[in-house]
Amino acid sequence: MNNAVIVAGRFAIGIALPTALYYVLRAMGLSVFVSLLVPALVSAVPGLVSLLRRKPTNGLSTYFTAMMLGALLVSLIPGNNRFLLARDAVLTAVTGVWFIASARGGLPLTYLFTRPLVEGRMRWPSDWATLWNACPRFRRMWRVSSVMWGVGLLVDAAVRVVSAYTLPPDSVPALMTALYVVTLVVMNIVTNVYYANCGVRDPRSRMYEPVRSSTAA
Repeated sequence: MNNAVIVAGRFAIGIALPTALYYVLRAMGLSVFVSLLVPALVSAVPGLVSLLRRKPTNGLSTYFTAMMLGALLVSLIPGNNRFLLARDAVLTAVTGVWFIASARGGLPLTYLFTRPLVEGRMRWPSDWATLWNACPRFRRMWRVSSVMWGVGLLVDAAVRVVSAYTLPPDSVPALMTALYVVTLVVMNIVTNVYYANCGVRDPRSRMYEPVRSSTAA
C-alpha cells in the first residue's frame, strides 16, 4: 500500500502539479515559455533533494526522479514554445526505448516496476526471484510485456509531438496530462489481460510446471 501511495504522489507531483501551475501562471499573464519553464523547475525539486540526500530508492522512485530531472534538462535546451510543449514526448520516447531494450537485458522494466506493487498480493505469486530463475514462461511474460509497454509509449510520444506542433499552445498541457492517464489505463488493461492469459494468477498453469516438478521430486 505504501508503494502505491508513493507512486500516486510522485505522479501527482511530476504530472498534475506542473499542469495546474502552468495554467495559474498563464492566468497571471506570464508568457507560454515562462509558464512552461517554472513548473519544470518546481517538479525537479524532489528529484534534486533525493539526489543530494542519496536516499535509497526502489525502481519506481528512481524512474520518477529521473523523469523529473530529465524534464528540467530538456526544458533548459534552447528552443521555442513548441519545443518546450513537446518536451514530454522526448522523455516518453526515451522511456519507450528503455522498456524495449530492457526486454533483452537482465530484468525487464515491467518486472522491476510491478514486483514491489503486487508480489504476493491480489492472487499474484510470491518469491518472484525463484520463479524468474526456474520458469521460462514467467521470464518470457515480462519480456513481452516490456516490449508492449515500449511500443505503447512510442505511440504516445508520437501523439505528443503532433499535438505540440499543431494545436493551440494553451490546450496542449491539459491534453498531455490527459494522454498520460489514457496511456497508463490502456496499457495496464492490455498487459493485465496478457498476464491473465499467460496464467500468472493460476497456480495450476503451465507457467509453473518447472516449480511443481522440482517440488514433486
